[in-house]
Amino acid sequence: MSTTPRVPVVIVGAGPVGVMAALLLARHGVRSLVLERHRDVYPLPRAVVVDDEVRRILQSVGVHEDFAAFSRPARGLRLLDARHRVIAEFPRSPRGHHGYPQTSMFDQPVLERLLREALARRPECELRGGVEVVSVTQDTDGPNGSTGPVRVAFRRDGSDAVEQVWADAVLGCDGSGSLTRDAIGAVWEDLHFEESWRVIDVRTSRQVRAWEGVEQICCPTRPATFMRVGEDRYRWEFRLDGHEPLDGAEGLGRLRELVAPWVDLPSDGSSGEDFEVVRQAQYTFRALLADRWRRGRVFLLGDAAHLTPPFIGQGLCAGLRDAHNLTWKLARVLQQGAQEALLDTYERERKPHARHLIRVAVAVGWAMTGGQDRAAALRRAVVGAACRIPGVTAAVGRDLSPALAAGPLIRRRPRLLGRGLAGTLCPQPWVVVDGRRVRLDDVLGDSFAVLTTVPPTPQMAAVATALGAHTIRVDGLGDDGTIAAWLARGRADAVLLRPDHAVLDTVPTGTGDFTDIAAWAPLLHTARRPAEGRPTPLPRSSGR
Repeated sequence: MSTTPRVPVVIVGAGPVGVMAALLLARHGVRSLVLERHRDVYPLPRAVVVDDEVRRILQSVGVHEDFAAFSRPARGLRLLDARHRVIAEFPRSPRGHHGYPQTSMFDQPVLERLLREALARRPECELRGGVEVVSVTQDTDGPNGSTGPVRVAFRRDGSDAVEQVWADAVLGCDGSGSLTRDAIGAVWEDLHFEESWRVIDVRTSRQVRAWEGVEQICCPTRPATFMRVGEDRYRWEFRLDGHEPLDGAEGLGRLRELVAPWVDLPSDGSSGEDFEVVRQAQYTFRALLADRWRRGRVFLLGDAAHLTPPFIGQGLCAGLRDAHNLTWKLARVLQQGAQEALLDTYERERKPHARHLIRVAVAVGWAMTGGQDRAAALRRAVVGAACRIPGVTAAVGRDLSPALAAGPLIRRRPRLLGRGLAGTLCPQPWVVVDGRRVRLDDVLGDSFAVLTTVPPTPQMAAVATALGAHTIRVDGLGDDGTIAAWLARGRADAVLLRPDHAVLDTVPTGTGDFTDIAAWAPLLHTARRPAEGRPTPLPRSSGR
């Protein structure tokens, strides 16, 4: 082992989730090695939509402005019947809770190149392309019976020689066919959805009848999805059998028939020079969830941990949330000696959310496009009627990002005390600092933070000191009142924000202190000396 190189973290897979994980770790000062079997990004589009929470994650690694230059806000989702009449509309705001458009369309290869360029600027990160990982093996003989380092074996392109690297942790971001998932003995839990769809990406200068949002055609015989991705980029998805070709003379005629509701193609069956099919691919949409996301210091993220049908556009979003949730915890364990049990909260918090999104996507798939029987038609009618009830469509949009489940790092309270804030993400308004208008996260940074409407008590100040947290008075933010109103709705004088900006704990109105410190402090307390200095111990709970 002495001759084998060792790094803090090895990341298997350099897709958006793997590169994002490396960038987030770098923000916390953790070095990583990213191993990827391809030498360049996959050149064709796959994911095309992110939400405002993911835009906020992009902000955390400094690529949000470049992303804004090539992304396109979308108006929301429309459900249409077979004759393209509107059943329901789910509008999305141009400025959501996180300070960005609630839905943004984009080209995945452009995003991946943007992330890799950011990675190349970080000295903490190394990306090796043309490398095939062949095994991930965990040493179970660490000191005092703990889990030891992880050995990753790989081969470079054109070589049969197997090389090795040791890591303190391995992140499996290697997709649905994950070798890392097999290495930890995880298996898929089937959430009961499987359909074959054709995805068609097009570039055209022709006039396209687009709503500037996503359209879901709820048709029992030919369900479809349509969206405008960019200035001249469009995507169609049709439930087609794999043997239905859309190329050649016969196939082009079939393609013309399928896209006729949106764009007129030449009547001779040709697509014309101004209608380029960039890609068409047959996909089997599945709903799967890994039964375990961690063994020791090996973790699963993204498609290695969950597969979501695309009907609500949350596949990539879920993977990037995984990275955001895990990386700060891993950094605290690796660099500050926090308890190993802190890492247990990753699956505990993220898995219920992933399951929830998969179930919502499956419900949309079955209710809107699933089956060709009378029950399917009845489901569509019921959904259409429900969506006409005031407030239902807004509630569905909010339901895509529910609060994290209660646990060691999410202190839920009775509804009358700090109601509803724990586990949610704080809003991100524009604020004014030293005369400059910036986003709130530029002030919060990558550490813990205390947002308070009252003068900090000695206990609040002690918590902030122990965690290295910023203490920020809300009345000095210079925002539009968003944060104060949010705290008031939650009946809280102050909140403790985690590095991922989720609310860990609250100071209920009029109580003066955090009251559950003893429940979460042991997980975050530094048990050994960090690189610089000795930590300040967290204060004892007041017992109130």
